[in-house]
Amino acid sequence: MSIKTNPHYQGTYDELKQVVEKLLGPEGCPWDKEQTQHSLKEMLLRECYELVEAIESDQFEDMIEELGDVMFNIVIQMAIAEEQNLFTDKKVFKGVINKLVRRHPHVFQNKGVTSAREVEANWNNLKKNEKHVERTIIDSVPKTTPALMYAQEVQKRAASEGLDWEDYDGVVGKVAEEIYELRKASSEEQRESELGDLLFSIVNVARWLGIDAEASLRHANKRFFTRFETITQLTEQRSKDLSELSSQEKDDLWKEAKSLTS
Repeated sequence: MSIKTNPHYQGTYDELKQVVEKLLGPEGCPWDKEQTQHSLKEMLLRECYELVEAIESDQFEDMIEELGDVMFNIVIQMAIAEEQNLFTDKKVFKGVINKLVRRHPHVFQNKGVTSAREVEANWNNLKKNEKHVERTIIDSVPKTTPALMYAQEVQKRAASEGLDWEDYDGVVGKVAEEIYELRKASSEEQRESELGDLLFSIVNVARWLGIDAEASLRHANKRFFTRFETITQLTEQRSKDLSELSSQEKDDLWKEAKSLTS
């Protein structure tokens, strides 16, 4: 198929691959041809975050666009690797297909399971037995994962090995303990350490409640953004400067903004 003579794309993987190959080719885009797997990694991460935002907002048109951007980043990563004779897209697809089949014996080998939790336990056990397995169950969590997500994932994995609190009271009690230790901290180094322990303990509360800590904080950020925007609009409408208001006036404004946006 010639891309030049077929402007009406059907929307297939092969077409996207051909477009990327054209961009990287001799007559392609100067910017794209300069890129490397390392130079593109931040863009891939950014597009993933934009996709998550579209999903959480239930904006399906945005999801279509952001999924496309993520897919483009994946395809160009594979195209650059193939150009450098590192690996091919077929090797990527073969690897993930084999992994999915291998880790879903209840689907592909008719081995029965009774719940999603059993599936998760089987997945972890199969992963342990695979070649190149990490020293511990948390080794495979990428160290570059955002700290909140990393904390929740390593806690989840440690709990699956039996390293966990006996009850929820112990989890919440640990938060109270860390707050107390933070208040006692006398140096910047101690405060940084105790604050980290407090955040880690709060993430553990989220895990026990079945709440995604990262998503929960994103939602809180969104609420704050909306309420701050509302406060700004209210002060402008009343010809006031937020920085010049008293603490009580700011508190009243916050409560008003909260009532308007909740």
